[in-house]
Amino acid sequence: MHRSELVLSLPPNLTFMRVFLQSIFGQILFSSYILWRGHQALPKKKRWQIPFVLVFVMEIAIFFIGFLYYNDLPDKIFVPLMMICNTWYIASLYLSIGLLVLDCFYLINKRWAWYPMFINLYWEKTKIFLFFFFTIGITCLMIFGYRNVRYPTVQHVYLTIPKYAEERDSLTVVLASDWHIGEMIGKKHVQYAVDLCNQQNPDLIVITGDLIDYELRFAERKKIEEDLQQLKAKLGVYMTLGNHEYRGNRIAKLRWIEKTGITLLVDSVVAPPDSSFYLIGRDDYINHRNRASVHTLMQQVDTLKPVILLDHQPNRLNETAMNQVDLALYGHTHNGQVWPYSLFLHLFYECPYGYYRKGKTHYFITSGVGYAGPPYRIGTHSEIVVVHLRFDYNQLMQQVQ
Repeated sequence: MHRSELVLSLPPNLTFMRVFLQSIFGQILFSSYILWRGHQALPKKKRWQIPFVLVFVMEIAIFFIGFLYYNDLPDKIFVPLMMICNTWYIASLYLSIGLLVLDCFYLINKRWAWYPMFINLYWEKTKIFLFFFFTIGITCLMIFGYRNVRYPTVQHVYLTIPKYAEERDSLTVVLASDWHIGEMIGKKHVQYAVDLCNQQNPDLIVITGDLIDYELRFAERKKIEEDLQQLKAKLGVYMTLGNHEYRGNRIAKLRWIEKTGITLLVDSVVAPPDSSFYLIGRDDYINHRNRASVHTLMQQVDTLKPVILLDHQPNRLNETAMNQVDLALYGHTHNGQVWPYSLFLHLFYECPYGYYRKGKTHYFITSGVGYAGPPYRIGTHSEIVVVHLRFDYNQLMQQVQ
């Protein structure tokens, strides 16, 4: 059984089970550490300690209720539970990082006694101050992170391709990837993103995968396909599959995508209405054993014209460069979504985010319109990317000479 076939055989709720299991690390380890250090910081009076402990008991209870009864709870209960758990996961991450820094300072002070005298004189009050400082600080950080996902920014990129594009000397492409429409991203977010895309007056809109998150029913119930039908571009709206389209009921997702009016490219090549360039859409890397190679797809194009490739995961960039693709557009990485995860992306990807060039091929990997899991972005932001392409045939002639 191929990997893609295995993914297709998994029921949607099994995906939620895996997400909950993965978050146990944060729920148990981070929470235990914060509880221990908070207990030390607060006065040893019941009116302080009991409410503090109850907060953690309630959070862990909510987590396990969601985990054990995810298949039975109605969405109006399950979604808020998921929101609470996701929020606490991110908050506990930053609380733990902050407490670890404080512990490092404390150990250094034990060795070199560098704390100011007033801290030693008012140690109990200092601990209470730090408790509220961290609580308020992390709360503000979470609000900032929430705004970073709710209001995508617009990034403009200007590139020149030395190719002949018939009557066209420029092209404006809006790259809007990784919407993750589902239980957390709904109608309002989609409408805002659609309006943002249309405001750019694009020639072409492309979505490089993960339009849908885990479950389709949220998009169906709110008729979000009607909002996506409002995407307007002179040469059309195109998309490729992402790994999330393979999760749950893939066939139902494909049928729903048809309703949006978006042209789906799966290992296929098209020449948009004016035939001035080629657009190649690859199947997602999750189906890497079965998807067509870049070399195979390039056999269908005239390389004298500009070639734009759409893919979801930015893997094997060498393959794209070796096959004379002019511009390759990707998503998937979310630029790590929350710091410090973004620091580790270079361990897995040659270029995890932003503009990159390899040989004559231009690349852009976007952080995406939406988000996966927790509705927060710290150190990153949701975005659409407007790629302003200029075609310069004279530059090509100079290179040939």
